[in-house]
Amino acid sequence: MKCVAIDGRRILLVHAPDGIHAVDELCTHEDASLALGCIKGQWIKCPLHGSRFDLRTGTPLDEPANVPLTVYAVKIEDDDILIQTRPTNE
Repeated sequence: MKCVAIDGRRILLVHAPDGIHAVDELCTHEDASLALGCIKGQWIKCPLHGSRFDLRTGTPLDEPANVPLTVYAVKIEDDDILIQTRPTNE
């Protein structure tokens, strides 16, 4: 995982088994940093209350979170990771 700032947004880049994903860095439940959480397969777990989110869609998989994470399109071009700052799931 790596947190980056783009256009005033804090975005978390995650290397999952199916590739690179980009989501908002803060949990939608309590503004906890997901960069401190853990990744397993296609989901990331918030370190504060344990909510898991699907990295592909942003969908919360567990309570207490009930609002999806914002997901951004990612493209790998040569050695660069390009992130579309317009959310893909809004």
